[in-house]
Amino acid sequence: MQLVTLDLDVTADHAILWHDDALHLLDQRVLPQTVRFVRCADAADTAEAIHAMVVRGAPAIGITAAYGVALAARVRHAASPGSWRDALEADLERLAASRPTAVNLFWALDRAREALDGIGEGEDPFPPLLALAQGLHQEDRAMNRRMGELGAALIEGPTAVITHCNTGGLATGGHGTALGVIRSAYAAGRITEVFADETRPWLQGARLTAWELVRDRIPVQLMADGAAAARMAAGGIGWVIVGSDRIAANGDVANKIGTYALAVAARYHGVKFMVAAPTSTIDPDTPSGAEIPIETRDPQEVLRCGGQLVAAEGAGAWNPVFDVTPAELVDAIVTEKGVVEHPDRDKIAALLAG
Repeated sequence: MQLVTLDLDVTADHAILWHDDALHLLDQRVLPQTVRFVRCADAADTAEAIHAMVVRGAPAIGITAAYGVALAARVRHAASPGSWRDALEADLERLAASRPTAVNLFWALDRAREALDGIGEGEDPFPPLLALAQGLHQEDRAMNRRMGELGAALIEGPTAVITHCNTGGLATGGHGTALGVIRSAYAAGRITEVFADETRPWLQGARLTAWELVRDRIPVQLMADGAAAARMAAGGIGWVIVGSDRIAANGDVANKIGTYALAVAARYHGVKFMVAAPTSTIDPDTPSGAEIPIETRDPQEVLRCGGQLVAAEGAGAWNPVFDVTPAELVDAIVTEKGVVEHPDRDKIAALLAG
């Protein structure tokens, strides 16, 4: 990966850029203090960027992986025009291994494999695969706008809401999933302000969600993750609105660690709980949340903050990246195809079949 600076008025919708014949990713590890991009030239660069969390958020990971396949195809075809296809398989496997929980990653790779099936042996695979990636990118932006409208319609308001992690333009192709709902609802006068969890240990809420909302002039109050239940008890919170990295066939939802605790607290306090995610996040081959692989990361992410040791020397750390919220705690799943209220297996199947 190569660190670069681009002469752009950067917004959240610039998180993924095809620029100067290469993939550029807004480096979310250093926001909001520093605005820089990572330039990816091949599959190895792209997989490393996904794993290192230069880019994060399930939809954004899927889009990035699709661009990674196009880059890999260009490299492999240039090196060996007659046998690029076999060499490309290792690149697909490398990309698949970069983040195991985000199902959009595998959805995007499946779309790329379908496109590959239609490419002849003597054909240059790069143009059609780049077109696929750019198409998925634009499609995601349009889906997010639609989810924003559908989700906003559920909020009677005006009310304050709580959100967790980052689900905006930085985590998607643009506009956002849960944050897209919040943007649309705020524009419609249904949301008065947003309480954003810090989202330890990577602080996506503090660094990224607050950055997006401040730039959009949407009132935002940051709070420690552990303060959410007390904030609900104080009143004035109508909804918790979150995204998802994978939704099982029965409606169980895997999302950033801390989401499950929010759902439990919301149910106790009579606050409604909304999940906004494209249908590509729904995995019909995973029966329930119990079968969703949960990524764990380096304990140092918990033991340190901003590179500085904050824990006692010798302490260990349990660092799951995601948790699973049971479907019975979810009031609504909002997708580009429609809304599933009180989700279960039959309702999820009907949505996917529609």
